[in-house]
Amino acid sequence: MNEAKPKRDPQRLNRRPTEDVGPPVVQIRDLLTRFGRTVVHQDLNLDIYSGEILSIVGGSGTGKTVLLRQMLGLEHPARGTVRVFGEDITAAGEDQLRHMRNHWGMLFQHGALYSALTVFENIALPMRELRALPEEVIRAAVLLKMEMVGLGAEHANKMPSDLSGGMIKRAALARALALEPQLLFLDEPTAGLDPDLSDSFVELIQTLHAELKLTVVMVTHDLDTLFALSSRIAVLADKHVIAVGPVCDVLKVDHPFIKQFFLGPRGRRALEVLEQRQAGQESEK
Repeated sequence: MNEAKPKRDPQRLNRRPTEDVGPPVVQIRDLLTRFGRTVVHQDLNLDIYSGEILSIVGGSGTGKTVLLRQMLGLEHPARGTVRVFGEDITAAGEDQLRHMRNHWGMLFQHGALYSALTVFENIALPMRELRALPEEVIRAAVLLKMEMVGLGAEHANKMPSDLSGGMIKRAALARALALEPQLLFLDEPTAGLDPDLSDSFVELIQTLHAELKLTVVMVTHDLDTLFALSSRIAVLADKHVIAVGPVCDVLKVDHPFIKQFFLGPRGRRALEVLEQRQAGQESEK
């Protein structure tokens, strides 16, 4: 593919979820990501707006998780800017990054709980790192976060090794929400969960998104999760965002990856489930 063509890429589908959402919470411009001689992203552009759930999909090697880590300030691109809440984190110092990280939470794919800490201590850790909250406030906040994600207080003193996969996800989500972030990053949030646990975790994220008015950025390959949660979908291919918009708009884009990923047997089954769910919601109104 001609490298000059993807200049058509920036937000060509549904530039904003609505017309009155304000400036982007995350703004990525002219991003170049390179590992040695391998170029992963080139002139990549993306806007993420307040209150939406923006899902990032792409084939193997398209740099989905790398892009997420760049938004978190954990990796730096070779060129371009990544602005979060208006601040260019590619140019931010460590002190500035530490302050900014108090405004977002991250749920890693496998939870990434500290194995030597209890559930309570894992969730409390971000609060204790602030060194500004009394212990009784931290205790009340931890128990509240546990309740929010559906973990009973009886699990507070358990070690991560004592938890099921679904409980690990919930504990990790509680930790991600510990500092009441405005922005939540999810990396494969339902990976490793059986269908029932996956469905209940999706419902939990939907509830928290609505109640806490979160902006959510999610990387996932699970089509059921993707269709159930996404306000918009950004598709990575050919080193660019080749499409971004609601599911119905993305499906109209003529690209081999979109046809393979969304319109294959798995994609069609997931779309049928989505259509049935939407029909059920309409009938309840």
